[in-house]
Amino acid sequence: MRVLRSRVVIIGAGPAGLVLAHRLGLDGIDSIVLERHSREYVERRVRAGLLEQGTAELLRQSGVGERLDREGTVHDAFELCFNGERHRISTVQLTGHGVCMYSQQEVVKDLIRARMSAGAPPYFGVDDVTITAITGDAATVHCTLDGQPVEIRADFVAGCDGFHGVSRPAIPGSVLAPYQHTFPFGWLGILAETPPVSEELVYNVHDRGFTLHSMRSPQLSRQYLQVSPDDDLGMWPDERIWAELHTRLGADDHRLVEGAILEKGITSMRAFIAEPMQHGRLFLAGDAAHVVPPTAAKGLNLAIEDARVLAEALGCWYGSGNREPLDHYSRDCLAGVWQAQEFSAWMTQLLHKYPGDTGFEMRLRQARLRHLVTSPTAARSFAESYVGLSRASTYATR
Repeated sequence: MRVLRSRVVIIGAGPAGLVLAHRLGLDGIDSIVLERHSREYVERRVRAGLLEQGTAELLRQSGVGERLDREGTVHDAFELCFNGERHRISTVQLTGHGVCMYSQQEVVKDLIRARMSAGAPPYFGVDDVTITAITGDAATVHCTLDGQPVEIRADFVAGCDGFHGVSRPAIPGSVLAPYQHTFPFGWLGILAETPPVSEELVYNVHDRGFTLHSMRSPQLSRQYLQVSPDDDLGMWPDERIWAELHTRLGADDHRLVEGAILEKGITSMRAFIAEPMQHGRLFLAGDAAHVVPPTAAKGLNLAIEDARVLAEALGCWYGSGNREPLDHYSRDCLAGVWQAQEFSAWMTQLLHKYPGDTGFEMRLRQARLRHLVTSPTAARSFAESYVGLSRASTYATR
């Protein structure tokens, strides 16, 4: 069996794994990235597209922000619609910060190219990774590379392979405490060849359910409909999707132009956190450690923040021998993760219709929405969480 040696093995070539590999490389720390899917798959899968300002700045500082600045769209505000009314909430006026729309697959493309240019490309199509040791003097990973069985011996393993990956199960159940919640609805998302209904994101609250109107380009839109968690795509032909989008937009339905639907799928709404995010020489990052409902678009931003914290902790260890940041990695990340979970859950509850809602509960939701758009204090607090400022202050105090 062929034996390889690396300081860090990174399982997963999503945003967390690639940012971690790139940041380590900038500090002269070698790593090996193993990804079970093909390069084409990870560069094409449609995921979140909202980058907090801190996330965008981190990518720029890492030298992978050129295309982001050229092709990304900066949003200073968003629309909140309810009771047939449109309200514009300017996060820039409230906090001095906006967000940037730049798809996750584009972030992944930029990072893969950076790793290729650095002479350390990820290994793709590696679907037999097993973690065989994480608590001894070294970590050990087994897999097949270039058709040959390989043993990789490393100082540390970073599990960045998503919720269904192999990394989290490598931590004993006696150590790991999972916290999870499933919301009683899902999102039907489509990618369509149609201009966005607005230059800014539109969050629309309706008696029939929530809708989100987003964009990928001036001629490519991303639309989401709240649906039952038991629905399947066969229940939603294109004609029904467009009709429901028009209905929920109400008087503003003229802003919606129908076009060819390129992709569609139903996403469950759930929250999950695993504590701790580390055990022995294994560290979890991104969806391997936590999943947030997509309402507040925190998943991608949390994954990249995990990678930043872990890269800095590893840099401290290799640079000065100080192990304290590594030992505190889980504690430091979880403070911000739980804050993002709280805001995501709150925003989800605020915008969605729940099965069995009474008239009283629906009126309470309307009152909360009205308070958000009429109280500068409430709007500012919301905006700080929306752009990631409140979470950033949590990280800064650790």
